[in-house]
Amino acid sequence: MNQHSTSGRPVNRPARRTVLAIGGGVAASVALAGCSSGSGGDAATDSAGKGDGEPQRGGTLRAAFAGGGANETLDPHLTNLFADAARAKALFDKLADFGSDMAAQPRLAESWEPNGALDRWTVTLREARWHDGEPVTAADVLYSYRRIADPDQAFRAKSSLEPIDLEASNAVDDRTVEFHLKRPYAEFPNTLAAFGAYIVPDGAGDFDEAPVGSGPFRFVSFEPGRSLVVERFDDYWEGAAHLDRLEFVVANEESARINALLGGQVEYAHELDPTTARAHEEGGQVRMVRLPNSAMQGFVMKTDRPPFDDKRVREAFFLIADREELVQGALSGAGETGNDLFGKGYQYYADDLPQREQDLERARELLTEAGHGDGLTVTLDTSPVATGFVEAAEIFKEQAAGAGVTVKIAMGNQDTYWSDTLDSGVLACTRSGTMPIESHISQRLLTDSPTNATKWQHDDFDDLYHQAQATKDETDRAALYGRMQRRLHSEGGFLIWGFADWIVAAANHVHGVDEEAPANTLDWARFDGVWMA
Repeated sequence: MNQHSTSGRPVNRPARRTVLAIGGGVAASVALAGCSSGSGGDAATDSAGKGDGEPQRGGTLRAAFAGGGANETLDPHLTNLFADAARAKALFDKLADFGSDMAAQPRLAESWEPNGALDRWTVTLREARWHDGEPVTAADVLYSYRRIADPDQAFRAKSSLEPIDLEASNAVDDRTVEFHLKRPYAEFPNTLAAFGAYIVPDGAGDFDEAPVGSGPFRFVSFEPGRSLVVERFDDYWEGAAHLDRLEFVVANEESARINALLGGQVEYAHELDPTTARAHEEGGQVRMVRLPNSAMQGFVMKTDRPPFDDKRVREAFFLIADREELVQGALSGAGETGNDLFGKGYQYYADDLPQREQDLERARELLTEAGHGDGLTVTLDTSPVATGFVEAAEIFKEQAAGAGVTVKIAMGNQDTYWSDTLDSGVLACTRSGTMPIESHISQRLLTDSPTNATKWQHDDFDDLYHQAQATKDETDRAALYGRMQRRLHSEGGFLIWGFADWIVAAANHVHGVDEEAPANTLDWARFDGVWMA
């Protein structure tokens, strides 16, 4: 299972979808604090914004993100928001990161190799340097992981590193780390790519004054809640960035981000909703980029309590959903339909299963068989905590009525919605960002999973997962994942009706924004591959 990095810089692939429907409007222009005049040329581009010819070097790109206020930090192990992740990616690097199919791709790790038992992995580091010129070493890696795993700290990647016995793990030499694991783990590269698992210099602890990383940009200045300025690191292991400088500007309101882009105060605006995209798609002033398959959308059915402890009721609800109507209505068409399985398009996804369609007649038959022939009433928890939740609840309520089911909508508290619906209620709106299918199973579908919202608890299913992790052959392991997914498709507790696009926008003279990378994957917010013409 020795894997090697691919060569070359990411290319800007054609967009999967390039046209959005018309409609909607946005607020008036809002001044954006901390912005200075832009740099970069005014050469004409084609309507797709892909740019012709070779990338050009130079210029400062300003990117607007929603931020975390005055308490922001550049500590990469405290990464939480999209802005945090984008800033960390500019300054630091991980041993691996996820490709668009959520398979781990080598980064600072040049290769990895397991032993026969899959409980010891040897990672070879590539030749890379910190911004101060010192080489990245195995000692840096072990320090970083031990810092993340510190029981007195609340670093997000801590749970991802749990399979590693960090006391037993050791540096074989400066460029080789031997990781000892607590159990066989065939998907160990997912740990190397975990969200927030950045490598920092041995002994580093202060990241807000002048942090030293190994990423494509080096630190210039930082004002928490306002701006981070970085400049090109010419000795970056993957080749120097095209931009001279990059500035991350905080703009928490979506209207501020889009209007700053329209007004030329920034060249990139992150996280826009479909209404905003529709309003500006036709104008040609800026280019909307839809990052496909960036967020799973669905409903959670609690399988340990009535009425969803009966698999016939769960199957009936699968058949009630008109997935296309939900995508069009709740996501304004900015997404694609789901098939009640997480990870569409990802490595190991069971795409051989037939697409489930609405069948109200069969749904009514199943409900009758389950003793609900005279009707069924359920409460659906929702909240404006996420885009499309309230709309999806209303649409599903109407769909369910066609099968004789009365859905009562309960509006939850935005601040506590996720914790409230983890263990309480019977039916709730849910979503998930990108992660490998293996991570989704281990975090949400095993008996002892920490976020098992469906209360799916089956020893034989757990056994299949552990068998998969002890299986070295990838084809055989894929077959085990297929078995798990077929069962979930038949009787699981996730009604997954769609996968939402993530929408960003860029000025027309900005090129190289990857148009196929879901949020939080390797090529998302990959500004070292961006240039201006």
